[in-house]
Amino acid sequence: MSKYLDLDIRKIHELLVKKEITPLDLVDEALSRIEENKDLNAFITINDKVREEASELGEVDPDNLFFGIPIAVKDNIVTKDLKTTCASHILENFIPIYDATVVEKIRENKMLIIGKTNMDEFAMGSTSETSYFGAPLNPHDKKRVSGGSSGGSASAVSGGLIPLALGSDTGGSIRQPASYTGIVGMKPTYGRVSRYGLVAFASSLDQIGPITRTVYENASLLNVLVGEDDRDLTSVKKDKEDFTRLIGEDIKGLRIALPKYFVSDIVDEEISKRIKEVISFCDKNGAVVDIVDMQYLDTAVNLYQIIAMAEASSNLARFDGVRYGFRASDVNSVDEMYGKTRGEGFGDEVKRRIMVGSYILSGENAKTYYDKALMVRDDITKEFNRIFKEYDLIIGPTTTRVAPLLGNSKDDPHKAFMDDVLVIPVNMAGLPGLNVPVGKNSEGMPIGLHIIGKAFDEATIYKLASFLEEVF
Repeated sequence: MSKYLDLDIRKIHELLVKKEITPLDLVDEALSRIEENKDLNAFITINDKVREEASELGEVDPDNLFFGIPIAVKDNIVTKDLKTTCASHILENFIPIYDATVVEKIRENKMLIIGKTNMDEFAMGSTSETSYFGAPLNPHDKKRVSGGSSGGSASAVSGGLIPLALGSDTGGSIRQPASYTGIVGMKPTYGRVSRYGLVAFASSLDQIGPITRTVYENASLLNVLVGEDDRDLTSVKKDKEDFTRLIGEDIKGLRIALPKYFVSDIVDEEISKRIKEVISFCDKNGAVVDIVDMQYLDTAVNLYQIIAMAEASSNLARFDGVRYGFRASDVNSVDEMYGKTRGEGFGDEVKRRIMVGSYILSGENAKTYYDKALMVRDDITKEFNRIFKEYDLIIGPTTTRVAPLLGNSKDDPHKAFMDDVLVIPVNMAGLPGLNVPVGKNSEGMPIGLHIIGKAFDEATIYKLASFLEEVF
C-alpha cells in the first residue's frame, strides 16, 4: 500500500502539483487505512461520495496547499447531506441540510471530507466513552482511551488514518486528546473561528480548532478556518494573518510563565519531570521562564461544571422529537413523547448534565450558582491578563496523567472532569491554547506540553511549539 499520507502536507502538495499522484489516490489510501484500522473506532460515518468528489476536483491549484487533501470532521459539526450524529442515539440518523461555516471553508479550499469522527455524546465527557457508538481507542495502546471529547479526530490523526481533522473544545476537548495521543491540537481564541453549524454544548465556551500531526500543518489549517461570520454573533473581525509566519524563528527573548499550580502534586511525576526538561531547554536557548503564582486556577473545574451544565441544559432543550432526530413510539400525549424521546435518546452522562444544569438555572439557583460562577470566571480572565502584562506565553503540562485505561473514569464524573483541570481555565478566559507533544513516559505513552497565549496571539504559540517540536 502507498504511504503518501505519511508525508508532510507540503510534500503531498508537491506530488499533486507534479501530477505524480491524484486526490483520488489520497482518498483511496485514507479509506484503506480506515478499513484496516476499524478497531480504533475513530469514525462514525464515512462519506460514501468522497471518491466521486475527488474525481471531480479538476486541475490542481499550485497555490492551495490543501487542494485534494483528505480531512476528517468531528461529528458535532454539521455537514450537508452527510450524517451528523453527535455520537447520540437521538441524532443517529440526522442528515443536515446545510454546512457549518468551517465546512464551507474546507470545501472552498478543495479539501475532501473523508468522514465524521467519533466523540463523547454531545461532546460531554473526557474520554469519548460516552459515545453511543462505543469509545475510539488510543493508537499508542488500544487498551487506553484516546481522550475526549474529540477522541475520534485525535485517534484518526495519531493512527495515521488521516493527516488533518477538526475538533471542538469546550473544556480541553481538542488539547487533552491531542496530548493523550501525541499530536498537535489548537483551541483558538474564542471568536476567532465561527461556531455557526457547531452543535452547541456550552455556547460561551465552545470553539472549533485544528488537530494535526505537526505544528506547521496546524497553523496552516487555522489559516483556512478563521474569519468573521455574520451568522455567528460571537465571531470577531480581525485582519487576515499568516499563523505560520513565526515558525522556525528562535525563542531568544521570549518571556514565559509557569504557574505553580501546573506543576503541583496533582501532576504525575514523570510528566512534571518532562516539563522541567522543557523549561531547561528553553532557558538554554535564551527564553526566560519564571514560576509564578496564579489565583483561581483550582476553581476552574467547579466553574466549568456550573457554567457548562447550565448552558447545556438550555442548548439541548431543542432535541425533543418534534422537529428532527429520534422520536419515541407508543406514546399517548405530547408530554409523554417529550419525556420518552429524551429518556431513550440521550445517554446517561448527557441526562445527568441536563438535570444538573436545569437545577442550576431554576429560580434563585441561577443567581446563587450561575451568576456567581460568571463573576469568578471574570476574575480568572483578569488573572491571565495580569500575567500577560509581563509574559508572552504561559506553559504547563496539558494533562495531569497520560491516557488512562478504558473504564478508568467512566463511572466517576468528578475523576473525568479532573482529566481536564489544566486546560479548562483557558476556555474560561477565551484564550488560545495548544498541545504539542514533548516525548513519552516509561510506558511509551505521549506527554503533552500546553502553551497558552494572549488573546488572538496564536502565532507566538506556534513559534514556541515549532521550536520545541524539533527537539522533543
